[in-house]
Amino acid sequence: MTETKRILLVDNDPADVELTTIGLAQAGLSNIIDVVHEANDALDYLHWRGKFKDRVGGFPVVILLDLKLPGMDGRELLKHLKTEEKINCIPVVVFTGSQSEQDILKTYAYGANSYVIKPFNYQELLNVIREVGLYWTVVSESPPVSKCVV
Repeated sequence: MTETKRILLVDNDPADVELTTIGLAQAGLSNIIDVVHEANDALDYLHWRGKFKDRVGGFPVVILLDLKLPGMDGRELLKHLKTEEKINCIPVVVFTGSQSEQDILKTYAYGANSYVIKPFNYQELLNVIREVGLYWTVVSESPPVSKCVV
């Protein structure tokens, strides 16, 4: 039996979390969506430590990352993700409201696999979420994370 592909959503805005999960569900995806609201929780989740030490399931096939997080921001988290063995292979989609050219340049320089600007229109946002979800969970082939090295 194949394990259900997981998506890790790192976003501290409850409305954005709700819209993202709705959009992924409307795409017909049966993926498990794990949500964390802070960068340190994302690292704990990925390393099975702290409150996530007993979590079940494998690595996510994609991480949807907002840049605006309390404490360590999304850019700093991205740097950590792309320099640590194993988790450096997990695709990271920066999914944010920022249209800043500087943010776009920095996140790609730090290793983001994609940069998606959240539309302000509700229906457009749901469409983008569906497309992102379908691409990273159905179209794109996931790397064997356990074999990834820096």
